[in-house]
Amino acid sequence: SDTIVGVFTALGYNLFILWLVASVGNTAGGMTNYFIGKLGKTEWLNKYLKISEKRIEKAKALVDKYSSLAAFFSWMPGIGDALALVLGIFKVNTFKVLIFMFIGKSLRYAIIIILVRYGMKLF
Repeated sequence: SDTIVGVFTALGYNLFILWLVASVGNTAGGMTNYFIGKLGKTEWLNKYLKISEKRIEKAKALVDKYSSLAAFFSWMPGIGDALALVLGIFKVNTFKVLIFMFIGKSLRYAIIIILVRYGMKLF
């Protein structure tokens, strides 16, 4: 999605609509992972994914410490989807997850758009 946003920015698409569609779409994907996690049980992490009780307790401690604020980092490649899933498994407040997830993902696309837009003017 980053590449597509960058290319569409370079092609001169409406930046607000591009930012909005990318942000809402990516947030919807993240929330899908959150709801999949919300359907699950922590016991399944060990039973089906073979994640040790120690790692589950560590993840729970992090979620307890940062709660829905952790959703801000769901934009990060590699860990974002897992983070959203874990927030769902531990039943973190849905509305707060949605808000912080949207903020993180929308800032990501705003930065990409700004870098491409103003980077093009440098050359």
